[in-house]
Amino acid sequence: MGGQNGAPKGLLHCSELGGCLRANLKIPSGERHELCRGVHAEQNVIIQAAVHGVSTKNATIYCSTYPCSICAKLIINAEISRVVYVDDYEDARAKKLFANANMKVMMLKND
Repeated sequence: MGGQNGAPKGLLHCSELGGCLRANLKIPSGERHELCRGVHAEQNVIIQAAVHGVSTKNATIYCSTYPCSICAKLIINAEISRVVYVDDYEDARAKKLFANANMKVMMLKND
């Protein structure tokens, strides 16, 4: 099962509505995630698992970048046991959440 970033199902993408609100307001990367119209890939894969009745308990989630703090909270509550990512993303809150939850987090070497 896979997920991708995008607007909620059936709704227009921000590029079709005058651009990204966070970019237009010059909000730095990693801040004010709640303003983003998009649903992150991590969120989408957890949602799709629920829609299709697939348990995420003890699963591994593979991400292109280190998850943000909102996705980290969802991953923890979905009882996913391991996060594997390719590129780093600086979100100190996410890293602290994963550490407090004893989450196994692993960066793939991009050779």
